[in-house]
Amino acid sequence: MTSERQLRLGAFMRPISIHTAAWRYPGAFADANFNFAHLKRFAQTLERGRFDAFFMADHLAVLNMPLHALKHSATVTSFDPLTLLPALAVITEHLGLIATASTTYNEPYHVARKFASLDHLSAGRAGWNVVTSGNPDEAANFGLEEHVEHDERYRRAREFFDVVTGLWDSWADDAFIRDVQSGDYFEPARLHILNHKGEHLKVRGPLNIARPIQGWPVIVQAGASEAGRQLAAETAEVIFGAGSNIANARAFYTDVKGRMEKLGRDRDHLKVLPGAFVVVGETAAEAREKRARLDSLVHYDSAIASLSIALGHDASGFEPDGPLPPIPESNASQSGRARIVELAQREKLTVRQLAQRVGGYAGLAFVGTPVMIADQMEEWLMTEASDGFNIMFPYLPGGLDDFVDRVVPELQRRRLFRREYEGTTLRENLGLPRPENQFFPASVGASK
Repeated sequence: MTSERQLRLGAFMRPISIHTAAWRYPGAFADANFNFAHLKRFAQTLERGRFDAFFMADHLAVLNMPLHALKHSATVTSFDPLTLLPALAVITEHLGLIATASTTYNEPYHVARKFASLDHLSAGRAGWNVVTSGNPDEAANFGLEEHVEHDERYRRAREFFDVVTGLWDSWADDAFIRDVQSGDYFEPARLHILNHKGEHLKVRGPLNIARPIQGWPVIVQAGASEAGRQLAAETAEVIFGAGSNIANARAFYTDVKGRMEKLGRDRDHLKVLPGAFVVVGETAAEAREKRARLDSLVHYDSAIASLSIALGHDASGFEPDGPLPPIPESNASQSGRARIVELAQREKLTVRQLAQRVGGYAGLAFVGTPVMIADQMEEWLMTEASDGFNIMFPYLPGGLDDFVDRVVPELQRRRLFRREYEGTTLRENLGLPRPENQFFPASVGASK
């Protein structure tokens, strides 16, 4: 069918698969998390598949689980996103490069400078995934005894966003005149000094790099709690959404887009992209068999530790073959805990079953043939459950190759996905406007 709505596809990389056992699957690159040659191959395959972006997750501490469980995890080691993505910028031409950077344990000047640099180095393909740290162990790496409280993390995040975007707007787009005859490199009147003094932050500015090619790198947000939804409605241009079923996803989509409109924002200037774990098979049975084999490779010690992290509560003492007991409130991710509890109740899972699911991947999954997967994606797009997806591959390179070589052509045949990139910047490819400079609204054009 012909459609005016087009899927937006990001690739959620951690920096490879989110699945705990991905590195153990037959044919998978076990060392891919820390092997640049493999990551280069993945990025170029994504670009061949016309993906919008390589979306790299990050955390600022080794996962908070016991060593006997942690030893099964491949994510104990990975590159720093803002070191890796500039390298990938050199070997790609169109693929967006989205990095996670926490507002809880970073300083806004560093974040603003690094993302502005990435945007210039990539000729306008940078995106910032604005997160508040959910891992309590990160606090200990930054001189704190306790994790910052949930609501305070979001208050700081909102102020942090204002400071970073204010720093990006330090220079008008036409500030750098580079007049060889006069000897004037820039026009002082086209420079703004921020002088921010707020509840959590004090930053003078200006930023010592020209305004980003895109004005601002694309703003991505992932929180699904009340505070996270409001922050997204106010600031985000892409939401890495959650939704284990289409009904919940539609409700989330309607809620966040409605909040945007109340704030005077155009609903089309935000793309809702839930994470989708995709397993492709020649038949539905083959795809299910792949998923089952992958899940069977999750070690139980790792599974129960992952469940404890997801719940923000130690689950090691729970009766493995009994139902999930009531879970008290914690300082961990509230939306994440709620999804896990809802999953256990909906599917009547025992603690053991729930741990095995969470230890692999417990969110939205499309498991089937290319036609089946395209059918589901089309339904989500056409019924406003999403604007596309952040694809999670079950293992690499095979899961990535399956999607690019088999699912993408089916989506293109239905005219649901591009055959060529629309532009050269991430904003152009996502259909997002370039923001005006808040201090120099009349300036036009990008600084070179």
